[in-house]
Amino acid sequence: MDYYCARAWLACVPLALAGAELTAVLQSVEKRYNRAQTLQADFEQSYRGQGRAWKPERGRLWLRKPGKMRWEYSSPAGKLFVSDGRYAYLYTPDSNQVERTPIKETEDLRAPLAFLLGRLDFRRDFKRLIGRSEGPDYCIQAEPKSDRSVYSQVELWVTPEFQIRRLRISGQDRSLMEFRFDNERLNQPLDEKLFEFRPPPGAVVVESAQ
Repeated sequence: MDYYCARAWLACVPLALAGAELTAVLQSVEKRYNRAQTLQADFEQSYRGQGRAWKPERGRLWLRKPGKMRWEYSSPAGKLFVSDGRYAYLYTPDSNQVERTPIKETEDLRAPLAFLLGRLDFRRDFKRLIGRSEGPDYCIQAEPKSDRSVYSQVELWVTPEFQIRRLRISGQDRSLMEFRFDNERLNQPLDEKLFEFRPPPGAVVVESAQ
C-alpha cells in the first residue's frame, strides 16, 4: 500500500474519541440545542421489527420547548403525530383512528427525541457514552440510565457544526428505528396551532391501554 492509499484508507477508519475530545463534542451538541427554543426539519423515518422492515416514511418535523412536537407526514400522506405537552396523538389515515396517550406514559419510540425539547444533558440521562469519528462526522453511542426505558441504545451522528443529522434507536424489543434530518432551522417563529390536535372528521379517538 503506497503513502497516498494509506492516507485515504486511514481517513475512512472510524477513530475512537478520547475522553476530553468526547466531552467537548457532547458539550457542543448540548450548547447548540439547549439554546434553541424551536426546531424544524425535514425527516426520513425507517423501522425494522417483528422480523420485517417497513417502507421508509417522510415528512416535516416541528418542535417547541417544553414538550411539544408535530410530525406531519407526506409519505404516507395524512399520517400525523402531535404532542401538545400533555398528550401524544397518533392519527392513522388508513383506519381513520386516533390513539391518545398521556405524554409521560407513551411508549412511542419518538420519545428519545424529547431530549431536544428540554435540557439536554448526556451525562445525566445516559451511561456508557462512546464516541468515534466517521469521516467529518462524529458518532455517539449511549445507553439510557433508566431501567424502565423502552429503548436500549441510542446512536447519534453529529456534523462538524454539532447538528444531529441521524438518530438510531434500538428498542428493548429488538426493534430498530432510524431518523435522518435535513434542512434544520433553529429558533424560527412557529404558530402555536401547530401543536393543537384536532381529530379529522369521523375519526375515532381511542385511549391507549395503560
